[in-house]
Amino acid sequence: MLTRREFSKLALGSSLLAAGNLGAAGTAAAFPGQGAGQVHLPDCDLMIKGGTVIDPAQKLHAPLDVAVKDGKILEVSPDIPENRALKVYSAKGKLVTPGFIDLHVHAFDGFGGMNPDHDCLGRGVTTVVDCGSTGYLGIGAFVKYIVKPSTTRVRALVNIAALGLIAGGSNAATADHDPSQGFLGVMNNPDWVYPQFTGRAAEQNKPYVVGIKVRLEKNVQGSRDVECLKMGLEAAEAAGLPLMAHIDDPYSPLPDILKLLRKGDVFTHIFNGHEHGILDASGKVLPEVLEARARGIFMDPAQGRSHFSFKVIDKCLQQNFLPDTISTDLNSPSTISVVFDLPTMVSKFMMLGMSLDQAIERVTAAPARIFDYGKELGSLRQGCEADIGIFDLQDGTFEFVDSSGEKRPGRQRLVNKAAVRGGQLYVNQV
Repeated sequence: MLTRREFSKLALGSSLLAAGNLGAAGTAAAFPGQGAGQVHLPDCDLMIKGGTVIDPAQKLHAPLDVAVKDGKILEVSPDIPENRALKVYSAKGKLVTPGFIDLHVHAFDGFGGMNPDHDCLGRGVTTVVDCGSTGYLGIGAFVKYIVKPSTTRVRALVNIAALGLIAGGSNAATADHDPSQGFLGVMNNPDWVYPQFTGRAAEQNKPYVVGIKVRLEKNVQGSRDVECLKMGLEAAEAAGLPLMAHIDDPYSPLPDILKLLRKGDVFTHIFNGHEHGILDASGKVLPEVLEARARGIFMDPAQGRSHFSFKVIDKCLQQNFLPDTISTDLNSPSTISVVFDLPTMVSKFMMLGMSLDQAIERVTAAPARIFDYGKELGSLRQGCEADIGIFDLQDGTFEFVDSSGEKRPGRQRLVNKAAVRGGQLYVNQV
């Protein structure tokens, strides 16, 4: 998927590694303690040397080296000899994490979505989940033209609306059968939702499709949100997949919606500041929300354009109600200009009071548990996919903004410097 122009800010291969860290081409390296004649070839392809490893899945936060072999994590240990590696990248003074996973993006580039290689891999995000950019009519094209050519690992949720979001988001008139909206308008109408076709398309496009997506919002279905949710669940059951429910300003009360979700489903946009949100009139987290989490419903923030309120988050964190994951809802340039990227979202939650390790867990180990990506992700454990992020943690004064435009200062910011995707090193030149 990457063209030379699109990937101008990233570079690939050994030319980006410090020349002094590379052994002479074709020269075998002796291991420490070996005498003359005891020469062995290096046993790993790449070593990330001298960084501070943060891997919440293994409860690691320490100076460690990471060795990669054949696209997998070979070893994470202190002071691995450099001559064991064909290539060495110095991460001294930097943080080394599992590759970030963004649980909520829209990556149908050219149809209202962003470019996952430019806007995600170049920021240390090695895996993304496209959340319903298209329905059953377009999922095959999405897999062919976006998922397979991308260097970033892209997985998809099939929208229960036949066209998904590619025909333009939502329109309240579609719920009232307004003929002026024409074909594109009625595609968001429950009368045009076909769970059997959605489930079949999801099944046919596995393993790239990992779930079903439904949007529950007054300006999408009017008063028929619960009806749409039930059809989404029908499609998810047919395909044997989780469902992600976009719930923001729904017609129905939130408890009526949550009681239908199943263990393993996802409630996204939890921190929106609109009607029928997760807080009661006194600012307490609804008991039905706590019960849903206890039942195994995952809670995801996904800022996007209008789904993220600092005031709501403050009240939730005061009650120790943290999100299960951290995600962006990156899509159009207007959203990118506010959300920026997943490392910025991690920094934003640190500004709000979350620790570095808590925030890193919510973009690595936690989202890795939600969907079946076909690979073991979210950790630097031996044998896992060699997806790695290398970051600077910058100190200073940085401005963060919510969806209402409220701005708050933070003292730290996470900035990507390099990423490893499937064992291949990419160095950010910005």
